Amino acid sequence: MAIFPEIQRNVAEITDAIDPVTTSSWITRSLEYNVPHGNKYRGILTVQAYKSLVASQNVTPEMIKLSYILGWCVEMLNSFFLIYDDLMDGSLKRRSRICWHNLQDVGVTAVNDVILLENMTYALLKKYFHKSQGYVKIMELFHETIYITACGQCMDVLNGRKSIMELTAEKYRVMTHNKTAFHAFYFPVAVAMQLAGVKDQQYFKQAHDIAMEFGYYFQVQNDYLDCYGKPEKSGKIGTDIENNKLSWLALECLRLANDDQKRIMKECYGKNDPQMVERVKQLYKDLKLTTLYVAYEEETYARIKTLIEKLSSCPFYDIYLQMLNKIHRRER
Repeated sequence: MAIFPEIQRNVAEITDAIDPVTTSSWITRSLEYNVPHGNKYRGILTVQAYKSLVASQNVTPEMIKLSYILGWCVEMLNSFFLIYDDLMDGSLKRRSRICWHNLQDVGVTAVNDVILLENMTYALLKKYFHKSQGYVKIMELFHETIYITACGQCMDVLNGRKSIMELTAEKYRVMTHNKTAFHAFYFPVAVAMQLAGVKDQQYFKQAHDIAMEFGYYFQVQNDYLDCYGKPEKSGKIGTDIENNKLSWLALECLRLANDDQKRIMKECYGKNDPQMVERVKQLYKDLKLTTLYVAYEEETYARIKTLIEKLSSCPFYDIYLQMLNKIHRRER
């Protein structure tokens, strides 16, 4: 957080060269409103991963500061994803605050703000890393992450236009890997490896494989919290049922449902009607999906922990365990 004011100053300076009055003040406001208020675990993960890769005697204050800057760039990219995700889903709250697009003087201007936020990130990367040996690889990774995540978002939207009866667990897995796992769990570690100058592709493969496991687990948690999370803790109001989202709860409901229950799902899921939403939630209750989720979470925690323990020689071993324990039984 001590570095964030420097991020703000640099963004303002870059924008001042274009428009020192109107645009600069708007971007500063957007940056402050959207970026620093989450749990910041992706940015922290970037710093932790970097420190784990570089021998302590080689870690200079200058390089640690660069890792902080890179962590904030990762956080800015995450905020970019959240703004347009909330916009597409018509969400009301994020991080216990009104979604940016719902502010009275923002509205559809949020579309342009997403573009500005993305390009602020590139400007900062150029300012701080253009002389770094890993600059090109870092930039490539940012672009790759945006493209893959945007494909995941596209899958999410297009799946939402189909009947839930047509969707499958495999579609859910593919969507989750692209929408959630890559940018949330692989990207922060991979970008830290690029900053540290890692060349061994085995490390990148290990990071990717474990990230896919984390991402699926994390998305299932998101789906559960959308329905059962407390807004005062999760910081948002769930809309998956009325928005016809392909979710873990919906898939498990259909897997366990009898013919009559499937008929109710077909009639009620994806309808923006409070009574129909309640009928779906009653189905979830009848099928004891809360109990099923608790069992799933504990089984998945144990399975991922076993996978991590097989990577005891990996420099990210401790980080992976910390990450797993951080998201286990999370409430937001």
